[in-house]
Amino acid sequence: MKKFISKIAVLITGLVFLVSCSNTEENKKLIIFHAGSLSVPMKEIAEAFEEENPGVEILMEAAGSRECAKKITDLNKECDVMVSADYVVINNLLIPDFSDWNIKFAGNEMTVVYRDQSKFSDEINDTNWFEILQREEVLYGRSDPNSDPCGYRAVLTMRLAEKFYKKENLAATLLAKDNNYMRPKETDLLGLLETGAIDYIFLYKSVAIQHKLKYIVLPDSINLKKEELTDWYATVSVDVTGKKPGEVITHTGEPMVYGITQVKNAPNPELAEKFIIFMLSEKGMAIIEKNGQPSLVPSTTETYDKIPEGLKGFAKGKK
Repeated sequence: MKKFISKIAVLITGLVFLVSCSNTEENKKLIIFHAGSLSVPMKEIAEAFEEENPGVEILMEAAGSRECAKKITDLNKECDVMVSADYVVINNLLIPDFSDWNIKFAGNEMTVVYRDQSKFSDEINDTNWFEILQREEVLYGRSDPNSDPCGYRAVLTMRLAEKFYKKENLAATLLAKDNNYMRPKETDLLGLLETGAIDYIFLYKSVAIQHKLKYIVLPDSINLKKEELTDWYATVSVDVTGKKPGEVITHTGEPMVYGITQVKNAPNPELAEKFIIFMLSEKGMAIIEKNGQPSLVPSTTETYDKIPEGLKGFAKGKK
């Protein structure tokens, strides 16, 4: 009888241990929402982090950055870390109710992407791209400005192009064309391009590099790349939907800057901070840069005082 009880005790102890391990594994899940344009580098960073942290499972959801934010604010979906293609999305939609701070970490630039089979691919260049996109037989795609920063940045690029090339009504003409090929995020357009359903896409340079696509390098005056052209970029703007129905947010043109934050009610806050440190450190940023985006770490942020001590080295306070 004693042996039987002893065996039962051992079995119970083993079950308790297994349950404990199971709970520990469950607690090591990290949920990350990120911009679609970051899908390739985020996958690489997640794999590298998991390799260094056995037992951690990273669950990632890619979407337009504004859509990512609305999953948190409107749908109350659990999330530990949000990585946005535009730091302003975090400021406008998450701070202060859903997040306290924002770290800027990488840049990018707008391009017009195509393939060899695209119509007029043999003649398109940085001086005539807007004329080719207006041709009736040419189809082009862009992402939805209300869902995705690439979408409203495409609009800003068109409006800057109108001024830069001195072409009256250029932006309005382009924006009125091919709206059937608008998608929630810019990476949703890649399949349409690859199958020949469309000829061109307004797309980030980093995504073009990652997918080995051809692209037009646009003039700095319209590609939203250069910090020194901030004042010029700010001469155009675009309105998108706000936090509440009927509310409008105006995005003024500015250089492209990506941002990252930790959500206030993160299910795994300590692991979230550990991941952010890994991503913003040398190894993580090397992956970002390899995939076509220049590092901006450390950059100034108006939320510096709210950043946790362990992350302040990746940002700078405003002077």
